Amino acid sequence: MNTLDNKAAQADTARCELPIGVFDSGVGGLTVLAALAQRLPHEHLLYLGDTARLPYGTKSVETVTRYALQATAKLVERQVKMLVVACNTATAAALPALRAAYPHIPVLGVVEPGAAAAVAASTTGNILVLATEATVQNRAYHKAIAALRPSAEVTGLACSLFVALVEEGWAASHVVDAYSGRGMAEVVAARYLAPLFAGAGQKPDCIVLGCTHFPPLAEAIRAVVGPGVAIVDSAATTAEAAAAVLGQAGIARQGGAGRHVFLTTDAPARFARVGSMFMAEPIDEAALELVVL
Repeated sequence: MNTLDNKAAQADTARCELPIGVFDSGVGGLTVLAALAQRLPHEHLLYLGDTARLPYGTKSVETVTRYALQATAKLVERQVKMLVVACNTATAAALPALRAAYPHIPVLGVVEPGAAAAVAASTTGNILVLATEATVQNRAYHKAIAALRPSAEVTGLACSLFVALVEEGWAASHVVDAYSGRGMAEVVAARYLAPLFAGAGQKPDCIVLGCTHFPPLAEAIRAVVGPGVAIVDSAATTAEAAAAVLGQAGIARQGGAGRHVFLTTDAPARFARVGSMFMAEPIDEAALELVVL
């Protein structure tokens, strides 16, 4: 091997050792991080939760794009080899801007993998997307599903309160509404979903959890819609897509256990408490790094 080839090989090896950068507006993106950690156990993962500016889903496209670019810049400062946008709102609003700003690294969002999973899971093509207001208005899932299954009938439903429930740690079934005796999350899910699943007529046979905060609410949603409806989240399919991109680019880390590093823009104690619900292991508050964007 000549000197140039040797230097190139060393550069490729060094790049393999770099972390995958992952960001979300809060802790919801940890559902994607957990899936990445399971699918890619050798990879180092660097997660940024922009908790100071949560939620993204009620903000304008311009504001979300600015926030996403700032979050990505912070991760790129740490030398990431790939970016996973673990936020449906930021994916819908900012993915083209992120890819244009950082053409030297692969940038992967969660909408297209989620749409693919929904198309595979739905028999009738009647698909309901639960998401933030911004994602619904952007119609990102409508477009992604239509590209794969033009005949699909897609309904978007903004469920902003779901984000608050998860961030407050109220997604668990043991958090009960004192008036109805039902789980708090189930009460909220029923308010959103009952009108679409009550009475006669064709109902959705697949629900897409179009926000990374929503998977902890799957049990409450299931209690409202019944057993015959597929519930899909994009975390596992996003992890598969990330594995494919790393393999194609030749930058997958081949051995050893990956390290997980967490950054947050506000309230580390709350991040650790709520975020631990999303991970198979507790998050140590002392290990969290507070950053400013």
